[in-house]
Formats: sequence, C-alpha cells, structure tokens
Amino acid sequence: MEGGIDMSEYKIITISRQFGSGGHEIGEKLADRLGIPFYDNQLVSMAAEQLGYTEESVGRADESALHSFITSYGAAPMSYASFINTASYMPSLDMKVYQKQTEIILSLAEMGPCVIVGRCADYILRDKYDCINVFICADKADRIRRIAERYDLTEKKAADRIRKTDRERKFYYETYTGLDWGSIYSHQALLNASLLGMDKIVDLLEMAYRA
Repeated sequence: MEGGIDMSEYKIITISRQFGSGGHEIGEKLADRLGIPFYDNQLVSMAAEQLGYTEESVGRADESALHSFITSYGAAPMSYASFINTASYMPSLDMKVYQKQTEIILSLAEMGPCVIVGRCADYILRDKYDCINVFICADKADRIRRIAERYDLTEKKAADRIRKTDRERKFYYETYTGLDWGSIYSHQALLNASLLGMDKIVDLLEMAYRA
C-alpha cells in the first residue's frame, strides 16, 4: 500500500475471554514478548476522551452494553435487536461507546500489529486484516480464586461477580455480532488457561503469530 503499511504483512491478535480466566494477563504478556502494542482498558480512556464523557461513565458502559435494558426487561439479545430498530429508539451511551470503540479499533489496526482484548474486536476486524482470534476460558474454581484475590472478595461474591460480568459480556458480544460468545464457531481457537497454563498459551499464540 503506497504511503502506508501493507496490511497483508502483519497480524493482529484479538482475545475474547471469560471473566477471571486471565485473558488480560495473557494478552499483555504476549504483546510484551512480541514487542507490539496492547489494548484493553486503554480503549475506555480513548473512547471517553473522544466522546467527551468521564472514564467512569464510559467504563460502566464498556462491554456491559444494554445493562439497563437487561435489568429492566430481562430481555434476550434478539428482543434488544428488535428494540433498537424501532422508530422511537434513541442511541444509548452503550451504543455510543460501542460505535466509538469500533472506530478506535479500526484506527489502531491500520497503524500496525497489536493485541486487542474484548470489545468485539474479532468481529470488527473480520475480513479486513490477518487476524488471530481466540477465546480464553478457565475452570470455574480457578476463576473464583483469581477474582477473590484480585478484588479482595469472598468466594461467593467473586462467583456472583463472575456470573454477572460473563452475562454482560455474552449479551454485548451476541447483540453486536449475532454470533455465539465462547463458541468454536465464533472463534478460531478456545484455550483453557487452567489446562494449558497462561505461559503455554502465550507460547502457542507467539508461534501462531510468527508462523
């Protein structure tokens, strides 16, 4: 591509993940090893700055799209999809954040190779770049332990937080992509951090990146 980067010459790694599975840590280690940029929570800061909202308000909408709708109506994704197509619908902060993060992800991808965690990046970049997209999962007990330690919670509260966050991520992903979150039909590989270990997953993704 004249005057820019040939997008066929580099790869982008996108990581979807269960809450508490270690997806963030895996992505960060991988990016550090490969010497390429890593984006996760930075996408919240970027979106907040460009939208003119506080990071706190954008953070509440980040990957928890439709939360107020779920709470109020207990709706299924298709119900919400129908809802947003009605004439009376006004874009919520959730939708604005998704649209802005989509713009940011596309812009970052144009700049060169990187690792992006969450935010439907695998779907946003489909057919546009040479992407490696994976879903990181882990055994429930390991996830509870990790979240309990990270946030100083009891096991029960950690389990509740995992259930809530995973529900929101699933709803977010499936509403905006129409695909099944965590399914082998939606991702190129499902990797169990409890079975393989984080370092082994980093090794595998490095090999795939350099192939």
